[in-house]
Amino acid sequence: MSQDNLVEQIMAQVMAKVSDQTAANTPQKTQRGKTMAEKSCSLTEFVGTAIGDTIGLVIANVDQQLLDAMKLEKRYRSIGILGARTGAGPHIMAADEAVKGTNTEVVSIELPRDTKGGAGHGSLIVFGGEDVSDVKRAVEVALKELDRTFGDVYANDAGHIELQYSARASYALEKAFGAPLGKACGVIVGAPASVGVLMADTAVKSANVDVVAYNSPAKGTSFTNEVILIVSGDSGAVRQAMSSARDVGLTLLETMGGKAPSATTPYI
Repeated sequence: MSQDNLVEQIMAQVMAKVSDQTAANTPQKTQRGKTMAEKSCSLTEFVGTAIGDTIGLVIANVDQQLLDAMKLEKRYRSIGILGARTGAGPHIMAADEAVKGTNTEVVSIELPRDTKGGAGHGSLIVFGGEDVSDVKRAVEVALKELDRTFGDVYANDAGHIELQYSARASYALEKAFGAPLGKACGVIVGAPASVGVLMADTAVKSANVDVVAYNSPAKGTSFTNEVILIVSGDSGAVRQAMSSARDVGLTLLETMGGKAPSATTPYI
């Protein structure tokens, strides 16, 4: 090897090493940093964000004209707002937990046709309370609960299935679905709706549960391509019904569109 070639080789190795060290020492703009920056907000009404393009807000003193126009069942000076592009069951279940632990109540639940063009709903849930700190806490609790309540939401390109369970239904589940207060409650959702019909049939055949409500594309939904079944009964029976429905729903959904993973971590 000539001296010139040897010098070039050594220089190339040195430059490569310097380049690697520079890259290692350069601060990286991580996705986490980007996400945190996007979620920061200076507005006093802002509470937080969560999975499902969810945002939590609070209004300490609602304008009286707006209250009149909203036509809420009860008028409260302070309201908390939980809104999302994707998710109805997870948000209703999270709201149910929120009202159990705070001095608030759910005064309105609306389920818009959404999921960003998918088969299901978004949500708009309004908490009411006399003290702004109470409604803010309710929104905070609901936002925190969403990671759990999205656990049994499974989706792929063909559709989604969803299961929600409460050992003791509270006022959000009663308002949304007519669930009996204090009893175990299960929410079973299948999309497309054809999958939901079979899930519903499987659920009630597999356990001794009471059917509280049955919603379909033209009845009880915002014309979503879903069937939603609400069941109530003993805790063990409700869980069995949901387990059977999930097995059937996942089999059908994955036959149609491939693997359908959980949105977070299953909890039922």
